Amino acid sequence: MPLSKNIVASKTTANTKAGNYRWVICALLFFATTINYLDRQVIGLLKPVLEKEFNWTETDYGNIVMAFTASYAFGYLIFGRIIDKLGTKLGYAVSIVLWSIAAMAHAVAKTSFGFGVARAALGLGEAGNFPAAIKGVAEWFPKKDRAFATGIFNSGANIGAVAAPILVPWILGLYGWQEAFLITGAIGFIWLIFWWIYYEVPSKQKRLQPAEFEYIHSDNESATSDNNATNIKWLRLLGLRQTWTFVVGKLLTDPIWYFFLFWLPSYFSTTFNLDLKKPSLPLMVVYTATTIGSIGGGYLSSFLIQKGWPVFKARKTAMLIFAVCVVPIMAARFATNVWQAVALISLAAAAHQAWSANIYTTASDMFPKKTVSSVIGIGGMAGSIGGALFPLFIGFILDYYKGIGNLVAGYNILFLICGSAYLLAWFIMHLLTPKMKQVVL
Repeated sequence: MPLSKNIVASKTTANTKAGNYRWVICALLFFATTINYLDRQVIGLLKPVLEKEFNWTETDYGNIVMAFTASYAFGYLIFGRIIDKLGTKLGYAVSIVLWSIAAMAHAVAKTSFGFGVARAALGLGEAGNFPAAIKGVAEWFPKKDRAFATGIFNSGANIGAVAAPILVPWILGLYGWQEAFLITGAIGFIWLIFWWIYYEVPSKQKRLQPAEFEYIHSDNESATSDNNATNIKWLRLLGLRQTWTFVVGKLLTDPIWYFFLFWLPSYFSTTFNLDLKKPSLPLMVVYTATTIGSIGGGYLSSFLIQKGWPVFKARKTAMLIFAVCVVPIMAARFATNVWQAVALISLAAAAHQAWSANIYTTASDMFPKKTVSSVIGIGGMAGSIGGALFPLFIGFILDYYKGIGNLVAGYNILFLICGSAYLLAWFIMHLLTPKMKQVVL
């Protein structure tokens, strides 16, 4: 290709003189992920209001959450394949249009079933975010920078979760719950304008400097791998240990993040009488901590690689540290005030996002770019299946303990599960692929 023929800078020169357009791409991925989590977080903040409006039980709410996560699981698999076929630019655009319309559709729901339908459509559309974003990172960053870039865009999940406790109660108080869904859902269409103008794969991006182009491909596949065509079958991917390494990690840990997203507002409300009609400082602290965890977690493994560590050792060491950091959440049962609980939950939630920044990057470490979205889709589907089943268990546990007047005991059981899930996932992943050998397809 003409661009690659004109590159004359050495690898060192490319590293020091490369431009910064890849960080423009990272910013676009960050804002998309922010919108993604803002849209999905709205219902958790409106839960107390909607419970009264529609007479929901905890089980009813759990079923609605399950509709989202089950559809999200299916959507992961479908969008993973679609994005590998259509490319990152068009695939991401289709995803955000679908989820933005679905987010706005919550405003016209009149029944619990209607909320379930809107929630399922939201899950289907939102499932395209991470397959597209991880593929975008793989296209625009060398391996040594991928976890850091992933940590940055993944922190958008936390910014969305921080913005939601500020924005949603304000809209609720000023207008109503329907407007909260309409206004937040419409934001995705603004992002779409910038995405369509500024995104292309490096080999087609005219704004990209030659030195940066070389840096992007300095330790990765050749520029020709920017092409999206692939005929790799799902069954072939499922026959690989590397695929199952990613699947197991997502299956065991994604449900914990869903619990943090959809039940923490209710936990603070019922346990510490938090008023969810006002901006929630405890929730903002928790989700701000997760932003630090996401960026810091991505930075740690990238820093270790820059220091000369093998990629697999850097990723696994970082992930083990983060798994250990989740364990103290088990002590939340002993919290006597809201800020003790906030401290323990903040550490666990931050560790999850640090873990997430690295586990996503393991897929792009082990697989060529042409199959990254498909692998992310398979693993994401597994995580979402766990996320679909876990709310059923949560609803059962909380309804049971609410019935006997001891709801706090129900949350204590859930915190015990949260604290052990990551270490279990790490050990199984390590047994499956000790050195995360790269797949050749």
